[in-house]
Amino acid sequence: MPRTETPVKPYRGRLAPSPTGPLHFGSLVAAVGSYLDARHHHGEWRLRIEDIDPPREIPGAAAEILRTLERFGLEWDGPVSYQSRRRDWHDAALERLQQLGFVAVGD
Repeated sequence: MPRTETPVKPYRGRLAPSPTGPLHFGSLVAAVGSYLDARHHHGEWRLRIEDIDPPREIPGAAAEILRTLERFGLEWDGPVSYQSRRRDWHDAALERLQQLGFVAVGD
């Protein structure tokens, strides 16, 4: 029987900071590690801003996070995504899970 190969998905690393202030040192260390790992594996490195907690968000923090990453020479692949802009997608996924009976709707 011939051996079939399982297709290998390309490596994708990511960073998903919340814009609640400047990028702190721990997140920068995580970013560098994730970035280097993605590059080592000839993969992509993506950036997603987790802007889903408006009361805690600081105006301008997302832009400052991007500038900090750029100052350290980190270059992401593709456009920056913003979690808040995917609300329709998340709502549709939740609805589908409810239809399949995987999520119970509370009273």
